[in-house]
Amino acid sequence: MNRREAMALGLASAFALSMPARAAGKAAAGGAVPTMVQMHDARLPGRLEGQVTDAQSRWCGGVPDQWGIHYCHTAAELLRDCAASYYHPQSAHHASPALLEQMKLLAGFLTRCQNAEGNIDLFATNFNSPPDTGFVVHEVGTAAKLAQMNGDKAVLSFLRDFLLRAGQGLSKGGIHTPNHRWVVSSALAQINDLFPDPQYVARIDQWLAEGIDIDEEGQYTERSTAGYNAVVNDALVVMAYKLKRDELLEPVRKNLDAMAYLLHSDGEVVTEISRRQDLNSRGTMDKYWFALRYMAARDGNGLYASMFNMVKPESAVLAKVMEYPELEKALAAATPVPDNYEKDYPIYGVTRIRRGKTSATILQKNNSRWVSLRRGAAVINAVRFASAFFGKGQFVPVSFEKRDGAYHFKQTLRGAYMQPITDPGLLPVRPEAWSDLTSKRRGSQICKLAYEAGIRETEQGFEITISAQGTDNVPFAVEINLREGGELTGVSATPNTGDAFLLKEGFAEYRMGGDGFRFGPGKAEHAWVQMRGTEGKLSGPSVYLTGYTPFQHTLTFQTL
Repeated sequence: MNRREAMALGLASAFALSMPARAAGKAAAGGAVPTMVQMHDARLPGRLEGQVTDAQSRWCGGVPDQWGIHYCHTAAELLRDCAASYYHPQSAHHASPALLEQMKLLAGFLTRCQNAEGNIDLFATNFNSPPDTGFVVHEVGTAAKLAQMNGDKAVLSFLRDFLLRAGQGLSKGGIHTPNHRWVVSSALAQINDLFPDPQYVARIDQWLAEGIDIDEEGQYTERSTAGYNAVVNDALVVMAYKLKRDELLEPVRKNLDAMAYLLHSDGEVVTEISRRQDLNSRGTMDKYWFALRYMAARDGNGLYASMFNMVKPESAVLAKVMEYPELEKALAAATPVPDNYEKDYPIYGVTRIRRGKTSATILQKNNSRWVSLRRGAAVINAVRFASAFFGKGQFVPVSFEKRDGAYHFKQTLRGAYMQPITDPGLLPVRPEAWSDLTSKRRGSQICKLAYEAGIRETEQGFEITISAQGTDNVPFAVEINLREGGELTGVSATPNTGDAFLLKEGFAEYRMGGDGFRFGPGKAEHAWVQMRGTEGKLSGPSVYLTGYTPFQHTLTFQTL
């Protein structure tokens, strides 16, 4: 038995044992914890059931989604996972002739989907897409590497055409977003590792000449903490490994270090800073598994080991574990993730306060969801407020400062009426010129509304102050939006609005399991909570306080 075979036999169990006890997977019959290979094998047959096997079908080899769309990405991931089972000695599908035929069908489907430039389509949005071709190459390249590592020239040969044609497309093709540079470059690095060609490295160097887009606070351009951060990290690790350029690992370290301060106590990721579709979504460190495991093992970094221990076992990809020897190394002893800090990030405008299970995320300006709070599983998604002021009364802070231990926010709104135009040169007013001439009209009955808000940490939790002054008698509402699934008491249902409640007096309590907040005191002078021109209610239960301007109120949020 050679070293590669020995590693393959032992790696699955070692990898499973590296997971924390809480996440190591459900015990099988007899109490044994399933290995990574067993978990992988258990999922594979169900994924292959839908594969099109009709040789006359244009989709032969592909797997349709629920709408009957056959994506190359799905086929490529399935090909990668088939290869892992086919080559792993512990797999129930090891060297299976039936599995080999399904792999050939998948490869044929992918090759037929390529256009003359070597690119594929992402039917959801992108066509003749080099970046999506790069994502697909990531998986096909891993399958081909496993074939090469096992000396299987037959499998490598039926993957070769797709990869070489893709290499031509990626060597010339463009991109949409910042992370695509590294997606394409890492795909080229994989192809070059299998079939060396100077044009691949030359194209990689063109993209790298732009510089890795990471800022001083450890975020890439898109700040996609639950998505594209992990994509970039993985791409840089692959390039560093395949091209033997260790300097490409430094941005990965910088990002992983930053992410340690963007975690809640349950391992959920702060997503409020994202510029992509994961903004305000629920995300975890699962997508970071590859970079975390690789860097934790390579650097002997206990913090990365601790963060890796937050990853669900099913997030790890067996084929990648088989491809990269670094992943077989034992991890250093885990060191705790920071859980007691107050940290400002001025570049992307956020402050994080963490005290064990309690945390606050404060967005410094230009965001109506300017603060969110957590106590363990109990999540206050946002505290927002708005008024009926001229149909534009949503509070979106434009200024921010930290003063006397508190965070202060301001916004001033203006509403006015317009007088007749008196300039003879502009008369008569043509109908189509109405909007263009608005600035030429003198304003009257000018109304102003000055918003102020503040948050400070207290011994019991947090205190939030809200003020609206200027124009009187403007209907006003404060929204406290909660994550669904918790227990809410002390409130009354709001008429005509679903999942909305009034806190008329006293304090409300919101609990999720053993965690929660007590907040108030209440105030309800009316029941109008969805005002004209303001942002719609957030999903999940919302508790409202209401009144009229001038409005001044202090809310306390005490942890339970």
